[in-house]
Amino acid sequence: MMKTIQETVVDEVISWRRHFHENPELSYQEHQTSEFIYRKLKTFTGLEVTRPTETSVLAVLKGAKKSPRKSNTISFRADIDALPIEEEADIEYKSKNPGVMHACGHDAHAAMLLGAAKVLSGKKDEINGEIRFIFQHAEEVLPGGAQELVKKGVMEGVDYAFALHVTPYERTGTICLREGVFCAAADDFEIKIIGQGGHASTPELTVDPLIIGAEITTNIQHIVSRKISALRTPVISVTQFHSGSALNVIPEYAEIGGTIRSLDSDSRVKAREYLEQIVKGISEAHGAKCEITWYLGYPAVVNDKAAVDISRTVMEGIFEENNIIQVDDPMFGTEDFSAFSEIVPSSMQFLGVHDNEFGKAYPLHHPKFKVDEKALGYGVRYFVGIADNLCGHQNNRESMG
Repeated sequence: MMKTIQETVVDEVISWRRHFHENPELSYQEHQTSEFIYRKLKTFTGLEVTRPTETSVLAVLKGAKKSPRKSNTISFRADIDALPIEEEADIEYKSKNPGVMHACGHDAHAAMLLGAAKVLSGKKDEINGEIRFIFQHAEEVLPGGAQELVKKGVMEGVDYAFALHVTPYERTGTICLREGVFCAAADDFEIKIIGQGGHASTPELTVDPLIIGAEITTNIQHIVSRKISALRTPVISVTQFHSGSALNVIPEYAEIGGTIRSLDSDSRVKAREYLEQIVKGISEAHGAKCEITWYLGYPAVVNDKAAVDISRTVMEGIFEENNIIQVDDPMFGTEDFSAFSEIVPSSMQFLGVHDNEFGKAYPLHHPKFKVDEKALGYGVRYFVGIADNLCGHQNNRESMG
């Protein structure tokens, strides 16, 4: 069957991916992308296709097979939005939308899930249960499309949720496997220190917000080293510091910005509390005022053991043993798939997409990020394998060839 999948689907998957790549759209603006997906899904047999939101698509496949085996409802998710990045990759199908690029692989995610939908739509009589194909908008921008889709009810009655994310750090033909926390929660902050400006020659007559801000920036790092257990340490980064515009003037205020990445809800809350204590305490000690603005991001994605066990079984039927990479540590990036993993046993894993001929592996969100399209077939096989495992054939190796 593998030969059939490659011959009838993988070439189409590559062409769909190139279409998405050439025509990227930003979060909440995925009108043409979602319309293309909607129209393509409508050509597949046996699917109920709807638009839960203006720029997302849901396709539902209800199996016709009657079996004493438990009937499962599973969901597969692919995100479809692009990033505000000017592409610099040397490929013939570069973005035609200036300043917008699929630099996070969402074009590959969408194409692979379309491929799986096509394969599985032709197997309706072999499926016991329900499969939901979710093409999600706005993963890259808060509050995130996943949260909106959960509110629309797309996860109601779902037993398991699965997703893949491409990674340029592993080569094509490999896949990563991790149980537990997959990626971090993210909370961004903006701090404004309001002092009293004046002439640089008489600093004693001022309340210098720059000096206060520098002290705050240094002390924020003590949260990681002294306030929270090393086993649950978040990552706190100050990424912006703006103050003043003249060399002989002590400014009126200073602005500091940054982000906190945490792996569990307790340390996530404590890190915010400690940061506020530091900012308010230092500001008050120096006679300054402060304002703190929080932008609470996505929770951590947590991979459920039962769902990961299913992923592992399917991977073993597709990949060579030494190409299944056990990941020991979570990443501190974020993913709004967490809106699904919070309420349904879920498994999100990384699919290797690097070709050594590319040379250097550029990271996600880089203008030179590349995907080896030979990897897309593995993603299709993975989704089909999950469906066969939970809603169809007992033997994944037999069903996938």
